[in-house]
This record gives sequence, C-alpha cells and structure tokens, in this order.
Amino acid sequence: MIILGLDPGLGTTGWGLIAADGNRLTHVGNGQIKTDSAMSLATRLMALDLALTDLILEHRPDGAAVEEVFVNVNPQSTLKLGQARGVILLNAARSGMEVGEYAARLVKKSVVGVGNASKDQIHAMVQRLLPGAKIVGSDAADALAVAITHAHHLASARRMPAR
Repeated sequence: MIILGLDPGLGTTGWGLIAADGNRLTHVGNGQIKTDSAMSLATRLMALDLALTDLILEHRPDGAAVEEVFVNVNPQSTLKLGQARGVILLNAARSGMEVGEYAARLVKKSVVGVGNASKDQIHAMVQRLLPGAKIVGSDAADALAVAITHAHHLASARRMPAR
C-alpha cells in the first residue's frame, strides 16, 4: 500500500510517500509544493491543487493522510492554512482515496514517542524509520511522519478483531 502524507501550508506544503507492507515501511519519495507569495490567494490555491494532482497521478497512492490545522496567534495565517488544507482534502478525496486526519501532537507521539517533539526530533526519527531517505526539508519530514502515523493506525485497525 502506498500512502501519501501531507503537511499543509499555503507557502509550502510538504509531501511524503511511503510503501507499507504490514509493519515494514519503505520510503518512496518526498518533497515540497511551494507557491509564490506574490500571486493572488486564488492563484496560489489553484497552483497547490494542480501540483498535488500531478503528484497523485504520477505515484497513484492508495491512501492519504493530512495533518490537522492548529490555531496560530495570527488569525489570518490560520485562515490561509485552513484554505490550503481544504484544497488538499478536496484533491485527495476527488482522487478516490480514503483520507486520514491526524493532530500534530498525535503524529509527534506516534513517531517520536512524545507529543511535544521538536522538528529536529521528528526529522531524526523519520530518517531512522526510513533509512536511506534523502529528506528535502522539515515540511517533507513532517509529511513523512504523517504517512508513518497513518500506516501504523491502519495496521492497528487491521489487527483489531471485528465486533
């Protein structure tokens, strides 16, 4: 199963692809989708949608996972992040994938073991879990962590007996 993890942002959206076979995880790819802050909001959202569509068409993931929005001190930033996240959720759902959503604290706890882990700790643990992966930045590391969290939750759900 190929899982696409996404760390939403209007300026930079991190993405990470992993292959999950039971408990075995393999790095497939990672990167960043950047939008130009000089462009209008609508144009930036469209650019994000088009880049994500290309990514999904190229890699054909089986599922996706997105980090949930946290509230910033600046309400305008939170609103823009929410709009980017909405585009991401719509795009993934339109592609026919089931989409998991995870709080940042849960992702940190799942990957590092503590909910208040730093970006450096997340990056180091993702590197350890996906040996040989060349991670292109903290947004991509966060996206890979989201994908890993989703893979773990899917594996746990499969092990649970049906009621």
